[in-house]
Amino acid sequence: MESKLQIISGQNRGRKLLLPPNARPTQNRARIALFNMIMPMIDWNTPRIVWDAFAGSGAFALEILSRVQNATAVFTDISPTSIAVVRKNIDATNAATRTRVIQTDAMVAIRDIALNADLIFVDPPYADASVGVAFVRRVGAIMRVGTILIWEQDAEQSVLPDMAIWNILRDKKYGRARFLILQKK
Repeated sequence: MESKLQIISGQNRGRKLLLPPNARPTQNRARIALFNMIMPMIDWNTPRIVWDAFAGSGAFALEILSRVQNATAVFTDISPTSIAVVRKNIDATNAATRTRVIQTDAMVAIRDIALNADLIFVDPPYADASVGVAFVRRVGAIMRVGTILIWEQDAEQSVLPDMAIWNILRDKKYGRARFLILQKK
């Protein structure tokens, strides 16, 4: 499905992205603010691995790939329709050589992907806040110290992570979305 969702910056700036049916994409305005916060937090001069855990359209990781030439990305989603859309968006941005796309439950993929990721974007369905809570708890148990995790939540049902595992670098609300930018202690 076509949308107003697009790449904000970098080599693919302005490229429109497809959306899976019934998707709830992070709006461009909120994504602009989010990227303004996170880009200075990471040394992008070294190769980085980004994991878009509940990929949907793949917009988050595709934005990183557009901005950072030595980044690679892993996309996971349980929905075959979302995976098909992610693949189309990857093809449209010429990023295939820098990506890995896996149709799987993000919870199951934790043990295979989290340990190597430098930045993880978590945007589980708003309808079930417990999915995000469980994911953040489980991934926090195995990921490396210093790894950054961005947890998008429904601002109305926001939940804090286990403060023994995470430092909160930023906590921002944009309309219905709340972004917690966390760093593993």
